[in-house]
Amino acid sequence: MDFRTWIRTRGIWIAGLVVFCILPLVKTSNYQLTVANNILLWALFAMSFNMLFGMTGMLSFGQALYYGLGAYFVGMFVAHMGAGWFLPALAMGLAGGAVLALLVGPLVLRLTGVYFTMLTLAFAQLGWGVVVKWYDFTNGDDGIQGIIPPGFLSNKVAYYYFCLVLVAVSIWFLWRISRSPFGLMLRCIRQNPARVRFLGRRVKRNQLRIYVISGVFTALAGGLMAGVDSSVHPGMWHWMTSGEVILMSILGGMGQFFGPFVGAAIMILIEDFVGAKTESWSLVIGLVMLVMVLTLPRGLVGELVGLKRRAAERKQETKGGEQIAGN
Repeated sequence: MDFRTWIRTRGIWIAGLVVFCILPLVKTSNYQLTVANNILLWALFAMSFNMLFGMTGMLSFGQALYYGLGAYFVGMFVAHMGAGWFLPALAMGLAGGAVLALLVGPLVLRLTGVYFTMLTLAFAQLGWGVVVKWYDFTNGDDGIQGIIPPGFLSNKVAYYYFCLVLVAVSIWFLWRISRSPFGLMLRCIRQNPARVRFLGRRVKRNQLRIYVISGVFTALAGGLMAGVDSSVHPGMWHWMTSGEVILMSILGGMGQFFGPFVGAAIMILIEDFVGAKTESWSLVIGLVMLVMVLTLPRGLVGELVGLKRRAAERKQETKGGEQIAGN
C-alpha cells in the first residue's frame, strides 16, 4: 500500500485524531473537555467490548464488571492512600482486570449463546451487589468522591492529553490484534467454531485470550474515568452500563473496527444535547436510538462502508460495460 492509498483509506480517522488533539486549543470551557474525555473513554470501553462480540461473536452483558473494577482500584487507593497512588492504582487495576478475567473466563466460556450472556450478566451483578452491600469497604451507594490525579495531571488539559495518549495507544493495539493472524482466528471462531476445532485449533483458549484482553482495556477505561469524574459509584458495575456499550456498538456498527467509537460519540453527544433541553431526555434519546437502529441496521459506519462498496461495484460494472461496448 503506497502512501497516497494509506492516506485515502485512513484519512477520516487521522482527521478525527487531529480534532481531538486541537480541541483544548479551541475549547470555550472545561466542560467541553469533560465531554471529549467521556467520548474517548466510552469509545475505548465499547471497542474493547466489540473485540468480544463484533469480532468473536461472544455477547457479554458483564463487561461492567471490569469497568467498575478498574474505577474502584483507582478510587479506593486514592481515597485511602493519597493522590500519589493514582497511577500505581491505575496499573494495578489493569492487572486486577486481567486476573479477574482469567478467573471468570473459564467459567463463562463453558457455555455459549444466550447462556454465556446470562452468566456474564450474573457475574457483573454479583460484583455490583458486593460493592453496594459492603459499605465499610466500598462506601456502598455513596461511592467515593474527591479522586484527584496527582501533580500536573490535576490540570484538566494535561489529564485530557494523558487520556488521549493512552486511548490512542490502546486503540492502535486493538487494531493490530484485529489485523493479526490471531484476529483472523477470532473471526473464524465467530463464523464456524466447529470447523476451527476440526482444524486442530483450540477455540476456548483463543476465546479466553480475547476475553482477558477485553477485560484489561475495559478496566483501563474505568480507571481513567475515575479521574475524569473525580468520583466512582456502584452504577459503574451495573448491567445498564454494559447495556450502554452494547447500544453504542450497535449504533456505530459492530462489524466495523471503528464503529463503536462513532457510536459512543453519537450517543454521548445526543445525551448531552437533549439533556440540556428537556427533563424528558431519556424518552427523546430512546426514540432517537430506536429510529437509528431501525433505519441503520448495520450501524452508521457499516452503512457508509456498504454504500461505498456498492458505489465501487457500480463503477466497476459501468467500466466493464464500456469496455465491452468498445470492443
